[in-house]
Amino acid sequence: MPQIQQPSGQIKLTNVSVVRLKKGGKRFEIACYKNKVQEWRTGVETNLDDVLQISNVFVNVSKGEVAKVGDLQKAFGTSDVADVVKEILKKGELQVGEKEREHDLVALRKEIATLVAEKCVDPATQRPYPVGMIEKAMAEAGFSVKQNKTAKSQVSECIKLLQSDSNLPIQRARMRVRVTMPTADSKRLREKILEGAEKVEVDETGQEEWEVVMLIDPGQFRVVNEILQKECKGRGRIETLSFAATAST
Repeated sequence: MPQIQQPSGQIKLTNVSVVRLKKGGKRFEIACYKNKVQEWRTGVETNLDDVLQISNVFVNVSKGEVAKVGDLQKAFGTSDVADVVKEILKKGELQVGEKEREHDLVALRKEIATLVAEKCVDPATQRPYPVGMIEKAMAEAGFSVKQNKTAKSQVSECIKLLQSDSNLPIQRARMRVRVTMPTADSKRLREKILEGAEKVEVDETGQEEWEVVMLIDPGQFRVVNEILQKECKGRGRIETLSFAATAST
């Protein structure tokens, strides 16, 4: 990116997300495309040109006032736009209007509810709940959406709160998995593998291979996988057959 040539100027921008950083006693802002700031921070987007609406640093985006080269040099130790922009993107605060904030919160809440609905079931019927029922239970339990975190990272906390503070009976859906390993290994590992099973559907020992199909809590997947990697040294494997597994009657 080129260095700023103009000490100040007026550039009008609309439909913009502003990231602001106060440094050296002054305010600096950059004008970004909506949703691109979070993508940059999570590593999804790596091209600055796709993040910025314009390759410049402002003191006030809404007024179109461009930052002076001297102010950049004094505050950041450089007047190179790319370096300054990266620091603002990394450390700056994303400015969000009230309507936009409310819209984002509603969307994030729905995304969390959708993920919870995909991962959980009614213990009595072993069937998933509609997203709308999950959203009502979230409100009942007083679940607070954290806008600075992804929906995925808030799912576990939400499920725990629903289980403790809502009237909705809910449990995590079970994974149906198949585990296979040489029969020789199964003689010493069978007990360890079956420890995490809530229900064993298939348990067959052949001359060369042992196979088990079972329902497990999703948290057990990593446990079983670690046993296979450590004890079988590549000879055993675990595969997911279905996620929202229901108990067979």
